[in-house]
Amino acid sequence: MTLRKRIAVTLPAGPRIADTLERVRWAEQHGFDDAWFADAGAPDALTTAAALAGITQHIRIGVAVTPVFTRTPAVLAATANTLGQLLPGRFVLGLGTSSQTMMIDWHGVAFDKPLTRVRNTALLVRSMLRGEKSDFDQNGLRSRNYRQEALENPPPIYLAALRPKMIETAAEVGDGVIINLWPRSALPKILEHVKIGAARAGKDWRDVEIVNRAMVLVTEDKPAARGLFRAAFASYYANPVYNHFLAWAGFAGAAGEIAAGWAARDRVRTAAALSDALVDEIAVIGSADECRARIAADADAGIHTQIIAPLAGAAPAAVAATLAAFAADRFRF
Repeated sequence: MTLRKRIAVTLPAGPRIADTLERVRWAEQHGFDDAWFADAGAPDALTTAAALAGITQHIRIGVAVTPVFTRTPAVLAATANTLGQLLPGRFVLGLGTSSQTMMIDWHGVAFDKPLTRVRNTALLVRSMLRGEKSDFDQNGLRSRNYRQEALENPPPIYLAALRPKMIETAAEVGDGVIINLWPRSALPKILEHVKIGAARAGKDWRDVEIVNRAMVLVTEDKPAARGLFRAAFASYYANPVYNHFLAWAGFAGAAGEIAAGWAARDRVRTAAALSDALVDEIAVIGSADECRARIAADADAGIHTQIIAPLAGAAPAAVAATLAAFAADRFRF
């Protein structure tokens, strides 16, 4: 099976649900294949996804990703059942760990054994979606005697991953792998671990969909856009999850400087560790033609679904121009 290449808009479109509904309507009208939510706070992604069922006909809706620490497997399975009925054949449940900051500080929950928790949650949710009675008690995750009506075509489960063990687990246990904020030079390493994980499950790795949220900005002012990226993501790379990933991806020096700057509470130093060259490895910044060429090249290199995420802090006109650059009348794989 050859997976088709897909282009998507990122969601939510801001704090107002009305703006998200408007973006999805626009995306479907302009030939986008997908719309993928982030799930980091208000508005709630899974609740809003349900609202899209009544205003869309064809576009696939995904969540990249819901943290496995904030909802029990039974809640996730019940929600996926609902969304699978509302969006038959066009909903994808994405699961992941999120980060220490969000889980410990925001939610007040322990961030213990994240890889194990993701794996076990995915297995348990998939079993529940098949209508099987739960009987699970491993590594702090427990469910007994829960059963729900099986769906004929349950939603697929994709898993977010950064480093080798999680990438392999995502390819082995999940139906797809979700990645983001990776330097271009790291993609061959990422794909190698996708192959390892898929082989472990007896899958053809080419049948494992790889979804990427690309940080994009169509602009003639590249220095300003790089500044927006640093403002938005320097703190991400200070978080242990992303800091270790950046080091593994081949940028140990930058990762170390980011960690040192963050520990010193020096935001200028932290942001400066993301050099122009490194920002250009991660973000997609430039003219409409430059951005389209980069997205197409990354797709040729192994990405199946590209989520176009305009850089946070960009002016509304720049956001609109960035999304418009990938409308079907301007971009095709």
